[in-house]
Order: sequence, then structure tokens, then C-alpha cells
Amino acid sequence: MTRGAPIPETVTLHVPFRVVKRGGRKEMRLPEGATQPRQTDNTLVKALARAFRWKRMLESGEFASISELAENEGIAFTYMARVLRLTLLAPDIVEAILDGRQRPEVTLARVLEPFPVEWMSQGAAIELDRDHS
Repeated sequence: MTRGAPIPETVTLHVPFRVVKRGGRKEMRLPEGATQPRQTDNTLVKALARAFRWKRMLESGEFASISELAENEGIAFTYMARVLRLTLLAPDIVEAILDGRQRPEVTLARVLEPFPVEWMSQGAAIELDRDHS
């Protein structure tokens, strides 16, 4: 058995990154051009799931109004109404969020802001990153 070159005691690795706040938490961001792994935003995914669940509950007749459903769920009517608007998102935007392909700027707070109802206008308003497919 022969020995190779000795392994140095210390290895220094330089990784350029910056820390940004996203959805109330800090996140590392790689420099422009570096490939980033897909990462789903669990807060956004949970909000989408709740929105579609609530929509089904309303459509089934289980609850007569958003007010009644909000009271049953223990959630403010205004918040529930804003989350329910997520069911109006274009299917490609919903899919991108579920796949983690939305831009980092797309947070729950951002998608709860008013957005166009027309699907064709939503991509620019919500800043969907279609290049990361």
C-alpha cells in the first residue's frame, strides 16, 4: 500500500452569497447566474391548499357564506377572503408555486395583494419566473 499526497489539515472554501429576508425569515442567495435548487415555499403551498379546501367547503354547501366558514375555522373574515382569492390564480402560477419555481420575491404577503383576475395578466403581476422550469 502506498501513500498519496498528505491531506491538508485545513481547507478553505469561498462561496459568494448574500443573506436576504424572505417571508419573515433569512435566506442565503447565490450570485446571479448560479443555479439554485428548487425550493418550495411551504407557507405559500399551505395557503394554496387552504384556499382550495375552503373553496370546496363553500361550493359543497357545507357553509352558506365566507363569514360562516371563517367563524367555524376561527379565522378573520378579511384574511380568509384574501386567501380565497388564490383560487383565482392561473393554473401555471399555482403549478410553479407548488414546484418551487416562483421568483424569491413571490411570498405569501405578495400574492395576497390584489392581482389581476385575467390569467394572461397575472404572470407579470406576480413575477412568475418561467425560466426555471
